[in-house]
Amino acid sequence: MATKTQQQATRCFGWRLCPGVLNDPVPPMPCWVGSLCEKRHQTMGGLVAVPLMLSEGLCLQHDLLTQSHLISTIIFVSGICTLLQVLFGVRLPIIQGGTLTFLTPTLAMLSLPNWKCPAWTNNATLVNTSSPEFIQVWQTRMREVQGTIIVTSCFQIFVGFSGLLGFLMRFIGPLTIAPTITLVALPLFESAGDMAGQHWGIAFLTVFFIVLFSQYLKNVAVPLPSYERGKKCHFFPIYLFQIFPVLLGLSLSWLLCYVLTVTSVLPEAPSAYGHLARTDSRGDVLSRAPWFRLPYPGQWGTPTVSLAGVFGILAGVISSMLESVGDYYACARLCGAPPPPKHAISRGIGMEGIGCLLAGAWGTGSGTTSYSENVGALGITKVGSRMVIIAAACAMLLSGVFGKVGAMLASIPTPVIGGMFLVMFGVIVAVGISNLQYTDMNSSRNIFIFGFSLFAGLTIPNWASKNSALLETGIIQLDQVILVLLTTGMFVGGLLGFILDNTIPGTQEERGLLAWKQSHKGGMESSQLISKVYDLPFGIGTRYCNVSWFRYLPACPRRLSCDKRMDELKVVGQKINVKASLERNSEIGDDTRI
Repeated sequence: MATKTQQQATRCFGWRLCPGVLNDPVPPMPCWVGSLCEKRHQTMGGLVAVPLMLSEGLCLQHDLLTQSHLISTIIFVSGICTLLQVLFGVRLPIIQGGTLTFLTPTLAMLSLPNWKCPAWTNNATLVNTSSPEFIQVWQTRMREVQGTIIVTSCFQIFVGFSGLLGFLMRFIGPLTIAPTITLVALPLFESAGDMAGQHWGIAFLTVFFIVLFSQYLKNVAVPLPSYERGKKCHFFPIYLFQIFPVLLGLSLSWLLCYVLTVTSVLPEAPSAYGHLARTDSRGDVLSRAPWFRLPYPGQWGTPTVSLAGVFGILAGVISSMLESVGDYYACARLCGAPPPPKHAISRGIGMEGIGCLLAGAWGTGSGTTSYSENVGALGITKVGSRMVIIAAACAMLLSGVFGKVGAMLASIPTPVIGGMFLVMFGVIVAVGISNLQYTDMNSSRNIFIFGFSLFAGLTIPNWASKNSALLETGIIQLDQVILVLLTTGMFVGGLLGFILDNTIPGTQEERGLLAWKQSHKGGMESSQLISKVYDLPFGIGTRYCNVSWFRYLPACPRRLSCDKRMDELKVVGQKINVKASLERNSEIGDDTRI
């Protein structure tokens, strides 16, 4: 029998799953507020990582104010994309935000000879961040990234709303997805190491705090005061360490850096080892940043586009789509909702494409995708209300307008960020490898495909970046396309995995396709329940999707005839009767057992 403490915890974080999705009451206020803070915190790692990792490619490593503007912009656009996804996309409680899958091909594009940063931008003493020359240098690169993201987002919109994704998924299995996602983060080890290497003590302390809170103390409940109508003030337990491990880890490391700065333990000389761990090493960005700044489309100028960037970022778009499909099924399962039907998945992917289009127009430097961290947290908090996600999206919009928030995130000491990257990138690599659980890894075929694809995805880009002259064909545009593709590890590894998995003989079970499909297969949920969860709001689904020619659009649900609906209701009723009978038999067995 549950104790009083367990019952109180269940009342908050064991609240009926997905109250907003299944039209249940909104969670209690303490749980609602706690879950809102938790959704905001989960997005922080990705929203900070993308602009900071891009800053060097955009020649902005010494312009912290512009970095803060980029962080504010990506937070603002993520709020818009989250609202669109929850209201008109897949309609599951899932956060949208900047994606690292666009980061690798973007950095490959910015490493082309014509986009490499001038040497003087690497010297902080020579950089005048307000000079027209410097502004022109970084804005031309940003506009190129914007245009590339806008063009590639059109491909994602087409694949989503046309239903083409279902056809592509027939040929894409775990042995294609595993090396692709693994190679999203694996090539970033050098950047993460450089940041952490500014002070390994602070970096490892950050790692220690994050691991301590997320792994060792995750089952330790912290009693917090609460007030409910009709009750006096009382305490209920919240698993604070499990919900906020990154936030707590960064805050403690940041606080320690401040103490070491005030006491002059960390060196003041800019050239000394450990200087970048000082809280004042990132300049006076917090005081220079405006209190309010509204991001707007085209704020960096009119976007431009090149063929090389489009082909490179297409690999990131495909990887993002595959990851999002898995997130949709996982989110529905954790929410207690029926598995998403094809029309909901099509809308979700199409809406993510629209989100990438908006991200390109606003100039975030990255596209947007569903956050896997948000999906995993649903299993912890048990609060999956759509209202909570909508409130979190509105909070992101406000944070994006409030310029001091971006400046504060941009002022985090470099080794603290490096420690966070060590954990975050490592988890992404592990997520990619975890897709192999569906395959038979006792098969030499599968071992060869994954091992070769992964290793080639590391060696070929490394060789291509050092020997670009050997790849020249004399046609500048073609040379750029080849160089970007061959220096993008996720493209090389994913393509090799795709080709080998579909050409080397192997059974469906050996390739993991049977287990993969079974994990995404739903039960016998009624069409009424599916309609209740996934149909468009405000009567849009009933008003427009019932029009004769609208019914054939992949993003619109197909209505069952009256006869089929009656047959479905009978099947569901029979299942309920069987389940009730089994429960009665179980109770009788418990009563008569000696």
